[in-house]
Amino acid sequence: MYKNLLFVVALAFISCNGVSQKKEMAQKANDQKKEFAVTKTEEEWRKELTEEEFYVLRKAATENPFTSELLENKEKGTYVCAGCGTPLFKSETKFKSGTGWPSFYQEIEGNVAYDVDYKIGYKRTEEHCATCGGHLGHVFEDGPKPTGLRHCINGIALDFVPESK
Repeated sequence: MYKNLLFVVALAFISCNGVSQKKEMAQKANDQKKEFAVTKTEEEWRKELTEEEFYVLRKAATENPFTSELLENKEKGTYVCAGCGTPLFKSETKFKSGTGWPSFYQEIEGNVAYDVDYKIGYKRTEEHCATCGGHLGHVFEDGPKPTGLRHCINGIALDFVPESK
């Protein structure tokens, strides 16, 4: 009897399916190999980017939290890809998430692409630049209104272009 109960409990745990980001964002992601408008060799990227930018943008590393110079930036302007200059986020969509990385509730439509990432053992929605494929961070469904999204972005993957007066 106890063996049967133990078997049922074990089966229930094994069959549990995690729901982290299982909704809309992860479903938008596409597992196909993507082609990008800006394509360079690893050597070319290494020459153009700092070592930190290279590892985040090209090797999908994550910068340490609370280290980005852009974290507390409150100026009006546009956050662009540090690899290719594509506009990614507007300053008015930035918010303080408390996570240690610059966070935005909305991307500039068409300039951010998505993929599914299982690197830490469960499904997350990875974000990358739609022009060069540079790794930006991840998007989560725990952000503020109006979208309910939190684009958690490595500051080193971004450059800031102030609004011209």
